Amino acid sequence: MQALNFPKYSFRIKSSENRLHIFDVIRKKFVVLQPEEWVRQHVIHYLIFTKKYPASLINIEKQLIVNNLKKRYDIVVFKPNGTIETLIECKSPEIKIKQTTFDQIAQYNYLLKSNYLMVTNGMEHYYCEMDFKNEKYRFLKEIPDFSR
Repeated sequence: MQALNFPKYSFRIKSSENRLHIFDVIRKKFVVLQPEEWVRQHVIHYLIFTKKYPASLINIEKQLIVNNLKKRYDIVVFKPNGTIETLIECKSPEIKIKQTTFDQIAQYNYLLKSNYLMVTNGMEHYYCEMDFKNEKYRFLKEIPDFSR
């Protein structure tokens, strides 16, 4: 897999049935190592080891219904009180981040009401803070570190 624009992390990778698998510390199992999964695992490690978020507050690939369609978000980070702090959309490194990616995460956030958004393809990262009162958002240099 290609190097991504994240700090270096250690991953558990194994080969099984002629495919590579990576250990997901949140789901506690090996999953097929696809390009988007490579990005997702880097984000998870970034949240846990760089931003110091407890793994217990991170949720991955859960279904939600958007306009009567079944969708899946990539990563959600909860606050200790159970509300959603950050919604993250991961794309494969070869996928350019365009307006459609921001539209996708905005649709999900219409339902989830996350305070922060992150969109990444592993090479480019975009961070936003939501201002629900004024129906705006502002871009940030990074998402905040974990704080209680």
